Amino acid sequence: MSPHPSPTVHEPVGPFSLPATTHAYLARAAASLGEATAAVDVPTRYACAHVAALRAAAALLAARARPTPARRRPQKNAWVLLAEVAPELAEWASFFAAGAAKRAAAEAGSTRAVTEREADDLVRDADRFLAVVEQALGLAPHHSAPQLCVTPHPAAAHPAARAG
Repeated sequence: MSPHPSPTVHEPVGPFSLPATTHAYLARAAASLGEATAAVDVPTRYACAHVAALRAAAALLAARARPTPARRRPQKNAWVLLAEVAPELAEWASFFAAGAAKRAAAEAGSTRAVTEREADDLVRDADRFLAVVEQALGLAPHHSAPQLCVTPHPAAAHPAARAG
């Protein structure tokens, strides 16, 4: 067994050696997570959280994956590539891959695709995944909001509205 890593995987030496695209994807992942947290409707919250996770995966892929020369290699989605490039994140990849169909339905406007609980859970999971990716890249993980995705209903947000 060779002590050298696979030619398709590149481990950056530190945060300053990361490509600009990695940083851009991380920023976009954080922005999508913010959109998910602020979203009032459930499908949007779910879809934005899933996109945040996808962008975090893209950040890691931009840092580690290198194209392999091949004439006809089958196309792979980001979750399959993530599991190959970062086997330690294979469970995360499987988890988010399983939610892709729900995200597509939510983006298509289905109000039955996901429940409020599923959307809230996915926001928290995407937040954790972003932190895991940041750590895997040698970066300090972002600070999560203490009450992720508890956007109060407008009527419940104001104490006078509850008294009425």
